[in-house]
Amino acid sequence: MLSPRSTEVVRATLPVIGGAINDITAVFYPRMFAAHPELLRDLFNRGNQAAGTQKQALAGSIAAFATALVEHPDVRPDAMLGRIAHKHASLGVLPEQYPIVHEHLFAAIVEVLGDAVTEEVAAAWDEVYWLMANALIEIERRLYAGQGATSGGSWRPWVVAERVEETGAVATFRLRPADDAEVAPFRAGQYVSVRVPLEDGARQIRQYSLTDAPGARERTITVKREEGDPAGEVSNRLHDTVRVGDTLELSAPYGDLVLDDADGPVLLASAGIGCTPIVAMLKRLVEDGHEAPVIAVHGDRTRSGHALRDERATLIGKLAEGSDLTWYETPEQPWPAERTGLVDLSGVELPEGLRAYLCGPLPFMRAVRTQLIDAGVPASAIHYEVFGPDLWLASA
Repeated sequence: MLSPRSTEVVRATLPVIGGAINDITAVFYPRMFAAHPELLRDLFNRGNQAAGTQKQALAGSIAAFATALVEHPDVRPDAMLGRIAHKHASLGVLPEQYPIVHEHLFAAIVEVLGDAVTEEVAAAWDEVYWLMANALIEIERRLYAGQGATSGGSWRPWVVAERVEETGAVATFRLRPADDAEVAPFRAGQYVSVRVPLEDGARQIRQYSLTDAPGARERTITVKREEGDPAGEVSNRLHDTVRVGDTLELSAPYGDLVLDDADGPVLLASAGIGCTPIVAMLKRLVEDGHEAPVIAVHGDRTRSGHALRDERATLIGKLAEGSDLTWYETPEQPWPAERTGLVDLSGVELPEGLRAYLCGPLPFMRAVRTQLIDAGVPASAIHYEVFGPDLWLASA
């Protein structure tokens, strides 16, 4: 993939570029947004920018891609590229935006590293960038085509048919198409983007997992109000202003954490609002009449804050061999001591051939993944979904 000469240069300079990549992205984003304020207003998540998590995710993906090119030159890191492409497609990223990123990213590299960026070094890293960018553009083109959408054009209006208050901080919105056009199919575990107009004129975008059964014509999303500093612009807007009869803009469904068609045992592990894609997976397993063991693991702070708790329990009860294992950090009523605190799989019997799907905060998923691997579950059988920027690579 990478030319032999560029491979040598990237291998030699990867420690320097990798070591400075956080400084580079700290320069890159302000430069790009100054030249193209519409990208921050309508495409990039302003909350993630303020928190710095988007910078970490970009840094991690670039470093991981370059490392893969030099260490495994005959294998393209398609899993990483696919995950990024699904997120880009849900946002409506366009091919013509990649040259904008290139211009300001490379200007930031030169600004941070100065004379260390020789013509040879610049050419080698330019090759890295366009290998990654062109691969993403092609994957995104196929994703758009698969949804019957032109590049960046999968948005359509949906009307709120029902709003349900799940907990004090979580609400479910059930939506129906505003027209009679055909509804794109989706797979259990996928998400949609929601584009919301804000008071300052921005149209910010966030992703929310679908909790419907895959064949549903409606779209159901469950949204947690994000508090803190910065507070979630979109989640708070949805909670505070969106009622039955209002219209929201949704993208077509995307996401690569999807339940496969195998018949073997499954472990579904979630924490907090990470329960949402798991509910869709449980519905799919129930509809399919899945007969192998299904171990549903969930961790939450309290029982009263556990969103979709009853629906999840009902679905597990409909499975031939469903097991419900829930941990609460602070139980509000009598609760088994062995399931008080953080999720701990050390006493859970895991059947052979297990496939695991994880969704929740990164520390939770890292801990569960480690426990599964220690128990003999192959890393290739463990799949995960991150809400927001994927910091797994950035923190590896």
